[in-house]
Amino acid sequence: MTADVEKISKPNTTKDKILTAAIELMAEGGYSGASMRKIARKVGIRESAIYNHFKNKDEIFQTIMQQLFSNPFEDFFQKKPIEEYAPKGKRYLYEYAATIKLLTFDPKNEKLFRIILAELLHNKDVRKLFLKYFYDENIKQLSKAFFIMMQNGLIRSADPMLMAQEFFAPFLYWRIDITLLRIDEESTQHLSTIFEKHVDFFWENVAL
Repeated sequence: MTADVEKISKPNTTKDKILTAAIELMAEGGYSGASMRKIARKVGIRESAIYNHFKNKDEIFQTIMQQLFSNPFEDFFQKKPIEEYAPKGKRYLYEYAATIKLLTFDPKNEKLFRIILAELLHNKDVRKLFLKYFYDENIKQLSKAFFIMMQNGLIRSADPMLMAQEFFAPFLYWRIDITLLRIDEESTQHLSTIFEKHVDFFWENVAL
């Protein structure tokens, strides 16, 4: 997801600019808040010019969703194969938490996450994709990592799936919390070190 966000956050073509404008408008007012007229005005083109690139607003939204729901941690797991890096134990969890922290405090990623929040309650497809890529996939990968740590005698034996859920759930909570605070223009400074503190607290309770 990081690469996709970077690609559409630095628009070079008219199509890129249309996607970027749509993301900004949808982040502010949801799907209904981004009309083709508003998108065209934000890009600085005629509304009819959009149809040279997209059939309709739904196609724009689907393109954003494809980029939005690419697993945001896919790059992390590819660069740090679980079999090789999970034996590092706490260090591996620190690096995972750092990845989440970067995404959480990244303004570009924030715009995409706001679209999710705006659509979750009334868009079943978005809910399914959110559960799959933002939760299920991470739990699956983390449970593998915890199982390997157990095999290596780094942490106590337990249900690796439940342990993964316990570790991951606070990150999702803080992700939402930080977004809500920013919407209200309130400080998020008190959460700047919470990710690292969570790893410390969690490790103290599972390490042998």
